Amino acid sequence: MSADTAAIGRATDAMRAHGVLLLGAQGMLGRAWRELLASHDVPCLAPLPGEVDLADPDLAEKLPGAGWGTLINCAAWTDVDGAEAHEVEATVVNGAAPGHLARACRERSATLVHYSTDYVFAGDGSEAYRVDEARRPLNAYGRSKAAGEAAIEAAFAGAGDGEGGWLTVRTSWLYAPWGHNFVRTIAKLCASRPEISVVDDQRGRPTSAEGLARTTVALLGAGVRGFAHGTDGGACTWFEFATAIERLTRGEGGSARAACVVKPCGSEAFPRPAKRPAYSVLDLSETERAIGPMQSWRDALAGVVARMG
Repeated sequence: MSADTAAIGRATDAMRAHGVLLLGAQGMLGRAWRELLASHDVPCLAPLPGEVDLADPDLAEKLPGAGWGTLINCAAWTDVDGAEAHEVEATVVNGAAPGHLARACRERSATLVHYSTDYVFAGDGSEAYRVDEARRPLNAYGRSKAAGEAAIEAAFAGAGDGEGGWLTVRTSWLYAPWGHNFVRTIAKLCASRPEISVVDDQRGRPTSAEGLARTTVALLGAGVRGFAHGTDGGACTWFEFATAIERLTRGEGGSARAACVVKPCGSEAFPRPAKRPAYSVLDLSETERAIGPMQSWRDALAGVVARMG
């Protein structure tokens, strides 16, 4: 485990004492959180889909009134392309709702954990984006997530001791052994096709959902608040990521299938409604100073593929 185990222990001890409210518990990251909390015997309220509506302007008043001192928000509008045609709806969920949650946490002196994205940056540079870098999203999804970041900052502005706190973790290229994600999609394509093409002109950091949950807990235990970046270590293009997926799912521990040729291509080969950043590598230096080095994306991927079976 890369994340600081002592910090994880401190955070889970605090969570065990006051309980956790987990939104989006049925999603890819939410499931990772449920498993992590259960492994540390942390009591967790996990509303089912529909029981908490992020689009409800009275969201804060409808949260459970007791049983939690930390709110972990894994719920979000995640349809990047769909946000181009439905930016208002995406912004209600990704932009306004986090502000409502933040105000609810401040009122009850609770801690809010929220997730954001590399897409709040334009991706037109060549150096990893620092935590304090100015937001400059290039698509509707990125704008909606940037609005959520700003709403949380505003809700906690001027908060003193006893008024709660917040941690917004930006992440990228999230995947898990379950759910709909790039790793599972590529594995299925490679099992059914002799050849696939994958874009090679977008670079970022893959992130295992299980690793992200551990990293977040460690950050909390280390006392990190405000913004942080949480991904696996190292960076790659989607083509490089897909090539590694193909090898792992075919090789030892995989399905012993025939090789699938993974070919690089440009983004123009797959036109999408939403523009994607060409370079969205998030800087991990502050995170690693706080809790130690991140697990490499290759090692994390190998672990996830092994669990996929």
